[in-house]
Amino acid sequence: MRYDLVIFDNDGVLVDSEPLSNRHLAAYLTELGHPTTYEESIRDYMGSAMHRIHDLVLERTGQRLPADFDDVFHARVFAAFERELKPVAGVVGVLERLRAEGVPCCVASSGSHERIRVGHRVTGLDQWFDEGRIFSSQDVGRGKPAPDLFLHAAREMGVAPERCIVVEDSPLGVQAAVAAGMDVVGFTAMTPAEKLAGARKLFGDMGELAPLLV
Repeated sequence: MRYDLVIFDNDGVLVDSEPLSNRHLAAYLTELGHPTTYEESIRDYMGSAMHRIHDLVLERTGQRLPADFDDVFHARVFAAFERELKPVAGVVGVLERLRAEGVPCCVASSGSHERIRVGHRVTGLDQWFDEGRIFSSQDVGRGKPAPDLFLHAAREMGVAPERCIVVEDSPLGVQAAVAAGMDVVGFTAMTPAEKLAGARKLFGDMGELAPLLV
């Protein structure tokens, strides 16, 4: 089957941001009186929109995070991006292969448009994705695991969901893609394979990805 659109998650798939982001998230939540380890941050928040962090903290503690939580967190993460962020190893080769094969691709991320733009600028991936091919949970009412973001991306790109394949590294993202009626391949670099069980195929190295897409 040749797909008409490849939809990439961003964090952990295109840019190697999950270790940086979750290290800072765990530290900030702990600072605010909600002790969180790096491992717990990965487990609970990886692949989720910001509203999920607020919702889970409120559900678990009965306390709301500060009104400026998102702004402070993003400022810390963006500063870390400027110093340390790299593209995921091998992903540029995948993008080159897709371009050579004439397969369109786009980004559908739980992160904000600003977060995506900063990450792509720092890593040089901005040459691969213009604004018309970047979609954020900010664009829809519900983030992953709801299918809304992936359906929105497919609609904007003019492709039927069943002709799309999604590249994801989080359980929430895999759930969202399956709910959208799309094929999904799961990247196991940071996520145990069993947590991505809904994916059609699993891969642990970007060198394995291109043959799954074209």
